[in-house]
Amino acid sequence: MSEGRLSFRGGAPRPAPDRPTTILVIDDHPIVTQGVRRLAETAGIRTVHEAADIVSGYRLFHRHRPDLVVADLSFRDDGLSGLSLIRRIRALDAQARILVFSMHADPVLVSRALESGALGFVLKDAGPDAFLEAFDAVSAGRGYLPHALATDVAMLNRSARPAPLATLSSRELQILSLMSQGKSYEAIASAMAVSYRTVINASSSMRKKLGVESRAALVQIAVNRRATLR
Repeated sequence: MSEGRLSFRGGAPRPAPDRPTTILVIDDHPIVTQGVRRLAETAGIRTVHEAADIVSGYRLFHRHRPDLVVADLSFRDDGLSGLSLIRRIRALDAQARILVFSMHADPVLVSRALESGALGFVLKDAGPDAFLEAFDAVSAGRGYLPHALATDVAMLNRSARPAPLATLSSRELQILSLMSQGKSYEAIASAMAVSYRTVINASSSMRKKLGVESRAALVQIAVNRRATLR
């Protein structure tokens, strides 16, 4: 979005027969969290839990088991840690219903979010009606993608020559995102709670997939892609 382009205005709730009673919003921008809360309350949601990072988000999910999770993909210095959060929540509860609410329109990231376990994906520059449409679909256990994103993801998957980043795993995308911030391998391992060797191996794998021979060249790709990955 821009964090505040969604217009949250009061008014009578839009009719919807099966909306959840509890949701969890995980986003590190207070204006987004407040906006989603207002829209959810207008839609008749009784309880809205909020978290500003993936650790507290996971803990709140574990404690309250909300009917629906609305989560971003990017969290300040943790890169695309929302992808790992989605996987952790789905590992805890295979029936968890997760809607990604993100400013990322890159079909690679959308595809990875769905592969990680999200049921739907809606952009932060969408209007309230689009958000509620996504909200209702995921609440009912249906998938949701805006038409343009669905087309881009379909073309990505059907392409004989996929985009270079499409060959990377979710973990590799997160490591690349952290590399774009200038983090060392040690810092990346600490941020992701994985071993140093795991990061080294992932870096080697990415160099092969992206056709570069050095860490410096990989970092340059990360920096060039930072507008998409951050």
